[in-house]
Amino acid sequence: MTDLQSLVVATYDGLADLLAGAPDRAWDAPSLCAGWQVRHVVAHLTMPARLTPQQFGEEMAAAGGDFTVLSGAVAARDASLPRADLLDALRSSALHDWQPPGGGAAGALSHAVIHSLDVTVALDEPAVAPEEGLTAVLDQLADANGAWFGVDLTGLHLEATDTGWSRGDGDLVRADAGALVALLSGRTLPDGRALPRR
Repeated sequence: MTDLQSLVVATYDGLADLLAGAPDRAWDAPSLCAGWQVRHVVAHLTMPARLTPQQFGEEMAAAGGDFTVLSGAVAARDASLPRADLLDALRSSALHDWQPPGGGAAGALSHAVIHSLDVTVALDEPAVAPEEGLTAVLDQLADANGAWFGVDLTGLHLEATDTGWSRGDGDLVRADAGALVALLSGRTLPDGRALPRR
């Protein structure tokens, strides 16, 4: 089993490599995160590389203790940072070593993989996360039975067309592993596909 944190690093580096050569229109394109452009997703992803624990605490206090409010405010503000700064943050050791409180390396991997797919799926680009990382996150999401993002997996057989991963029984839902992660994360794909909600 590959060290999960190395999969996190590969995912962030892959996203940085992809976006380093992307035109401005790609950074301004809608992501799979409702209301966010690609640049907002990158600003959100790289927040741990920019905010010290003290700054994070101050931001959280300003947001009334609501992480969703904090996240939206920071993404809206920092999406206007120079692209070079956001790319440097994607490649920084501070981000590569970061783990969410209580989430460990598995939480860091799911965060990196899911949000990288918010970018790559929206831009119709291949996933930047390694296959092992995609499969690990698929296992996490399926093991949680859709609870993390409020999707209903009842009566569904999920099948990745590119990795051999599958789970569940019932109506077939087939997509590549990256698109399946996005679906299990409550996202709507560009073609309109989404999983039922609880």
